[in-house]
Amino acid sequence: MESFFKSINEMQQAMTNGQISAKDIVMTYLDRISQYDQSRIHINSILEINPDALHMAEALDIERKQQDIRSPLHGIPIIVKDNIDTGDKMHTSAGSAALKDHYASMDAFVVKQLRQAGAIILGKANLTEWANFMTEGMPNGYSSRGGQVLNPYGPGQLDVGGSSSGSAAAVASQFAAGGIGTETSGSILSPASSNAVVGVKPTVGLISRAGIIPIAHSQDTAGPITRTVYDAALLLEILTGMDVNDPATKMTPGKSSRNYTSSLHSNALEAARIGIDRSYLEGLDAEENKVIDNAMQDILKQGGEIIEVHIREKARDSSVLFHEFKNGLNAYLADCSPHLPVHSLQELIEFNHTHADIMLKYGQTLLMASEEKSGHLTEEEYIRDRLDDIKYSQAEGIDRVVNEHKLDALLFANNLGAGIAAMAGYPSITVPAGFTESKGQPVGLTLTSTAFQESKLLALAYAYEQSRSSTIHPPRLSAFVE
Repeated sequence: MESFFKSINEMQQAMTNGQISAKDIVMTYLDRISQYDQSRIHINSILEINPDALHMAEALDIERKQQDIRSPLHGIPIIVKDNIDTGDKMHTSAGSAALKDHYASMDAFVVKQLRQAGAIILGKANLTEWANFMTEGMPNGYSSRGGQVLNPYGPGQLDVGGSSSGSAAAVASQFAAGGIGTETSGSILSPASSNAVVGVKPTVGLISRAGIIPIAHSQDTAGPITRTVYDAALLLEILTGMDVNDPATKMTPGKSSRNYTSSLHSNALEAARIGIDRSYLEGLDAEENKVIDNAMQDILKQGGEIIEVHIREKARDSSVLFHEFKNGLNAYLADCSPHLPVHSLQELIEFNHTHADIMLKYGQTLLMASEEKSGHLTEEEYIRDRLDDIKYSQAEGIDRVVNEHKLDALLFANNLGAGIAAMAGYPSITVPAGFTESKGQPVGLTLTSTAFQESKLLALAYAYEQSRSSTIHPPRLSAFVE
């Protein structure tokens, strides 16, 4: 029974009809993980399995019979990135061996939302260590605790993307029905587009940041990674909500605006105005450009309009992440159990030096650069850069071009436009667009808009997904074994 090929909706319907159970689904995923994640191909996307997953599945099966279902996620296995706290028998390490013995004291808000909805936390996903804010030149998907995540479409040959590499590779490999990643700048969009899955980077504040090991409070957000746009909308509905422990969630619109699945319809691209700044495509090769050109043709065939635009860029690099990382990480580590070896960024750097053979395969340049900041967020450099980031990414960036051209969304390839949306705190969604001919490299079509426009972006992505001319096939893991 290949239930892992089904969407979340199809799984839920099969359970409702009594064809399968949540226990069956969990066992099917565990079997597939045993075959391809830690043996044979060694995708290496899963850091650990929840020891209570099967017990939870059985309990939810009983609950279904006795009380009906909690939500469309009832009994659905979800994988969670390992920088998100789970207050259970699983660790939370951000991929660092320095935190290999760290157990969070309670669930992150997003994990609470999933559990309350009846989802099963199947396990924790590997990631690029410290969400790719450790050093320059470290490969996407590498961590000292978990090793190297591989792209199931070309293990060892194609870039897996970062930093939510394990979440995306696991979903693409059909090790879970969906995954939760986190993004500061590209960390959902990059691995989702690299692994031919759907990734949503929400508006900062739509989903609580509480219980997530931080990089930058001004840009961090969790988000869903799934195989279909509908599943992404479904997960996003569950993840959102007001959290007293995160003041950013008080910015969010009313509950009615979060019924994302109801906004999905196949004709959403009709008369849609999609802007593209072609300078953002300069990093693509000819084959990748061909995939994006084909995607734009699909949009035009559905009645959409492609408008050439120019997005103004900030002239210099920002120091914001370096200042905010030290501030946020010190606060997180200070609350960790006394038995752990690190409770500050400085202690982490020292620990890495002491255990360099394990910890410093690629160095720690970003950690050291952040440690040079005060962590108090009082420096003129930080305040000026933060205000500039807001100005150039919002009013003079995305807001200006969207309003000036009356756009529904901006179009990018993969994560090439992630930086400006990240600084603005604005939403993006990436959906598979196709593959290059020579290498079979997945290419993602990414749509971005202004704050809290998730419903519109999901609708546009859904319409594109339904009308897409390219065939998106699951990775043939068995072919690599043979």
